[in-house]
Amino acid sequence: MTPLIDLHTHTLASGHAYSTIQEMAHAAAEKGLRILGITEHAPALPGACDPIYFRNLHVVPREMYGVRLLLGAELNILDTTGRLDLDERHYLCCDLRIAGIHQLCWQGGTTAENTDGMLAAIHSPWTHIISHPGDGTAELFFEPIVRAARDTHTLLEINSSSLIPSRHKEAARPNNLEILRLCRRMDVPIILGSDAHISFSVADYRYALPLLAETDFPDELVMNYWPEQAMDYLGIKEG
Repeated sequence: MTPLIDLHTHTLASGHAYSTIQEMAHAAAEKGLRILGITEHAPALPGACDPIYFRNLHVVPREMYGVRLLLGAELNILDTTGRLDLDERHYLCCDLRIAGIHQLCWQGGTTAENTDGMLAAIHSPWTHIISHPGDGTAELFFEPIVRAARDTHTLLEINSSSLIPSRHKEAARPNNLEILRLCRRMDVPIILGSDAHISFSVADYRYALPLLAETDFPDELVMNYWPEQAMDYLGIKEG
């Protein structure tokens, strides 16, 4: 099947990415996407957006080149309490909110404590997607995370970028396979994420797709193939 969604990408505004909003949208149109999420890094990550960036998102058209745009933030899960690095005022400016653990702004603990932090982020009413939970930055227990994602309609991301060999994330492959097997067993949908930091990488899932094949993961649980169902599942309304 052909993916029609990429909900995890970044532009120049994130501080370490290399394309504009227009370039990302144009690439999405060329690849046949119907929905593109642009989720800029939130302020706790060095070099990322000032909060005022998110307050001004209303000026950007939500459709370009025939592609629907969802503009928002990749929030940082800061510690084992699940604290995030923006507030409700800024959440309300975002169409889409992803939350993830990034090494440069994460204060972790034991595996159980780390898991509690991610569970708190999943249970936040503002979180739509958990980015790269399997990349190995924090040691986690995945079964309770999958159960919480199911119960809250939060999508867990299989992040293709984390699996690029040159990134040397040795835990990413076994962790993502475990997440996929748990999601398949519990009938929990997932989302593939490119984590594109340049337009050429939009909807590039080349490293994630083999894991779906290896786990015989059902197409009906891959939300990239089902735009309307994905938006309904996340509670994101048109316009």
